[in-house]
Amino acid sequence: MFLLIIKEGAIMVKKKLLEQVRDVIRLKHYSIRTESTYIYWMKRYIFFHNKRHPKEMGEPEIHRFLTHLAVKDKVSSATQNLALNAIMFLYREVLVKDIEDIGDFVKAKKPIRLPVVLSSAEVKAVLSHLKNPYWLMANLLYGSGLRLMECVRLRVKDIDFDYRQIIVREGKGFKDRITMLPEKLVKLLRHQLKRAKLIYEEDIADGFGNVYLPYGLKKKYSNANKEW
Repeated sequence: MFLLIIKEGAIMVKKKLLEQVRDVIRLKHYSIRTESTYIYWMKRYIFFHNKRHPKEMGEPEIHRFLTHLAVKDKVSSATQNLALNAIMFLYREVLVKDIEDIGDFVKAKKPIRLPVVLSSAEVKAVLSHLKNPYWLMANLLYGSGLRLMECVRLRVKDIDFDYRQIIVREGKGFKDRITMLPEKLVKLLRHQLKRAKLIYEEDIADGFGNVYLPYGLKKKYSNANKEW
């Protein structure tokens, strides 16, 4: 979108702003989801101000954008905070520009609600309306305490049938943890792995079947993204 000039040795290299953002995010080992979310809000901020370069803007423009999100778009408090974090990252980590006082912008209201916890009977009622693979996923969320994206991102190597446990990689707070694998799901998970392997083998035969590898792993292990 925008071009920044940086020096690499004696050569002047033009890099787009969002490419620089990706470089910094990956250097800091943020997740791919954080990367896409931050870039989304940076684009929203830039387009809101008619594609002005962020270097030409500062506190007043950030103030107006955040107020617009709360007043016009009526986003939640969490969404507004996420947009603020993305913009602050852009200025402090990429543009290396200090942002002082944004001012008293209109903040989205955070509703106070009691947490809703389903009873065992209610959980069984929900599960009875699901079919595989969603039934299996819902059981993993309930029985293993996985978050939704942790379940979606599970890989073959994360399932330990011998110890009846699941390894969660880079969970909330960028932390790994181990959780239990319910005995009743072992047979179903083994069946799901066989089914997934058939799909994987078909994809490989068709020239696909590769997965995203974080950071420099793809360069270090060039074929690892296609290994079962």
